[in-house]
Amino acid sequence: MAPGLPFLTRTTSAGATATATAIATSTTNHRTSLSSFPPGSRSASDMSQASRPSRSPQPPLPGVPSETDRTSNPSSKSKTASTGTAVSSQHSSLSAGASRHHVASARPQRRLRSQYPRGSTENHVEYILVASFDIDRGPVMEHQFPVAITGDEHMLAELMLPDQAHVRDQDWTIFFLHKDTSQEEDEQERLAKEERRNRRRRIRDRAKGVIHESDDEDDDDGDLDGDDWDDDMSTDSEPEGGEGPPLIYVLNLVNTKQDKTVKRGAVVKAMAICTRHPFLHIYKPLLLLALEEYFKSPVPETLSMLFHAVNEMDLSLMPKLSLLERHLLQASDNKDLFVEKFEQMVQMRITEDRGEDVTDQPFDASRSPPKPPGIYRSGTKAHIEGGPGQSTTSYAVPRDTHEFESRVMYKGIPIPIKVPVAIMPETVGDFSLIKLIQNFSDAHSKQPQTFTPHPHLTTNGPNTHPIVVLVNALLTQKRVIFLGHNMPSGDVAEAVLAACALASGGVLRGFTRHAFPYTDLTKVDDLLNVPGFIAGVTNPTFENHPEWWDLLCDLPSGKMKISSKIEQAPVTEGLVYFQQQNPAHAALVNGASSGSLSGAAGAGDLTGDVAFMADIAKSIAARAGERVVRAKWRDWVVKFTRIAAAFEESVYGASALYIGSEEHETGTAGVGGHGYVWCDEVSKAKELAGNVTRIEGWRNTRSYYSFIQDVAQLYTVRPLKGLDLHHMHDRLRTQRLSPMQSREVYCAFAKYVHSYDEISLLLSVAPESHAGLFYIALGLFHRDREVRVKTADLLERIAEHEAGQHWWRALSRFEKLAYIRIKREAELAAVEVPPKAVFP
Repeated sequence: MAPGLPFLTRTTSAGATATATAIATSTTNHRTSLSSFPPGSRSASDMSQASRPSRSPQPPLPGVPSETDRTSNPSSKSKTASTGTAVSSQHSSLSAGASRHHVASARPQRRLRSQYPRGSTENHVEYILVASFDIDRGPVMEHQFPVAITGDEHMLAELMLPDQAHVRDQDWTIFFLHKDTSQEEDEQERLAKEERRNRRRRIRDRAKGVIHESDDEDDDDGDLDGDDWDDDMSTDSEPEGGEGPPLIYVLNLVNTKQDKTVKRGAVVKAMAICTRHPFLHIYKPLLLLALEEYFKSPVPETLSMLFHAVNEMDLSLMPKLSLLERHLLQASDNKDLFVEKFEQMVQMRITEDRGEDVTDQPFDASRSPPKPPGIYRSGTKAHIEGGPGQSTTSYAVPRDTHEFESRVMYKGIPIPIKVPVAIMPETVGDFSLIKLIQNFSDAHSKQPQTFTPHPHLTTNGPNTHPIVVLVNALLTQKRVIFLGHNMPSGDVAEAVLAACALASGGVLRGFTRHAFPYTDLTKVDDLLNVPGFIAGVTNPTFENHPEWWDLLCDLPSGKMKISSKIEQAPVTEGLVYFQQQNPAHAALVNGASSGSLSGAAGAGDLTGDVAFMADIAKSIAARAGERVVRAKWRDWVVKFTRIAAAFEESVYGASALYIGSEEHETGTAGVGGHGYVWCDEVSKAKELAGNVTRIEGWRNTRSYYSFIQDVAQLYTVRPLKGLDLHHMHDRLRTQRLSPMQSREVYCAFAKYVHSYDEISLLLSVAPESHAGLFYIALGLFHRDREVRVKTADLLERIAEHEAGQHWWRALSRFEKLAYIRIKREAELAAVEVPPKAVFP
């Protein structure tokens, strides 16, 4: 019997997000405490109990209100919605069906706003650094603009000038800087965030007619649009619940110029751009031009020119997408997805410009009115030629909505810039998952390598695919090193960033904050104090010290090596409980991890990883593209978290990885069930047996506790709290349902999916890469006429949705003809029904 389990409580991070311009706008020469290593590096077991739940969590008990359930489904008997909470009750879609239609809309209710508004005080780039190599003093910092970023100039100079930089004409490096915030700064940030939440609450309550005594008449809701999905989720910073303030991302370029007049016959200089935006790769063309200019004019004015040029870049027409919208955009290859939002941003700008023209210019009746600016698709003939009438002002909508097109004017030259619109956690810079996968898969396919069995890493036995071993190592917080001997440090850094994104999938966090895209031998002592790091090195000495790492990934050879000094996995209570509860599959747990049954009929591919890697290889061979591979890995990570939640519920009786399971099981919406779906109980037991060691290794890591916080946070703003749409869709996709069972699912979809966010949530569990609306459209062929009509109504609402229209177009002609037939029959039936006689 499992021991008593503590309650799940929502926690917040002690390190609140710091304002990005607090230092850059300073007029003094104040030096901030910055380090390339996380402040106070600590293991997961050393983390404060106040900032995480314990190992065996349990949801809140009925009748015990908590921070997470004050905004839950009003129809739930065990929870009540309190007046004045951050989310109004209308966000719970399981209210009375009769009251839903007058508020339901396939159009977004929130006001559209920019990710980077005009007039914002936040700089795109905060610092520009220049370092050079002196033959007598070593790496030296020459300039820091606009102010000194930190007092430890030698540390920065060493990071900017990697080993063997002088043997190459050019090299790129990336590293991260961590800000050490004081307790006073943490408290100020916490109070500021609390005040913003209170203002949002007062504005919402005021709109509903609820007046608070603390209401301030000067409250301005101009910058608070009630966008609950974005309250604490910036597009370029970590969600609340992270381990500290946003990182400072540093992109560094090193150039070597041959010069016989100096010692060693060469001049080595490096220039770095420091930003809090993770898309730092967009500055590569500018760094190339600016460093070349600095070789000619090594003065601060050269840095000033670059600093002002990049910070004048206009991104104000890039719309701010909600979390669901970002998921949909990232998972889709459609270049027109959400193009309406870009057009709406332009229309808003045109309206603003017209207002400025009217107020700024005196009225002259004899003068003809100015020609309205045009809106064109970027790159089209009309846009290039200026459109009809050759209007001097024109706005362009991106050719591909995944990237916002802007430009930076540097020395009078327009440098085109493409900024990614949807940024997900742990995605930093420009990297290629395909390149990382191919690097190790090709070597494995030519000469399969056998690993030393380890329960956390070799989940498919000694012949586990190396990429799966890598992901397992990251998920279970092992020390991972990428070694690139005689390789450019930029290539090594790219592999580290790709590995972080691989394990994260845009879902999990806790990887990049403890990643070191490039480091060297001088920082080994500091590196070993960081638990579960991911580091990139070029010095082969690391290979000879297996006590420094748990998994070594050799980039030139494409081989991986598990350390002989790796800590053995302990026998956990979850493993013992699972074996006791499933004696028929107990042997598969040890067999899958030790490899004694690997490849035998008794074990097989329990985890499904073998089939998954074969599918990834097939996609790469078919040139499916980077976005497709990233979407597949995201699906893999989502599946892993859902299986982990099912494992915890099966073994411990409850899981903090899933909130709301109790009300889902009670069938509040007329259809019960939640979580991952298997076709039968035997398949479930086998897959849990294959994943048990990996799950138990993950359950004591940073990414596990961060994910719990994210789940609790996202639940409060989830548009549908009483239904698990992912579970319902998976039942249609994987199980053989009876007509009555499928009727319940289709009717629940039709009854509760109405609003813009609810449709977005449904689309997110039915991505285009997974057959889109195919399984939902099968309701058009149900034997029950009512189900057919309701499914047609649901598809009609989806077709009116900004994103749903693209899912609708992807339906087959056969399904569209069925939809047309059903709508026509419904119209004829409405006409043929005679009106009821009215008697006096």
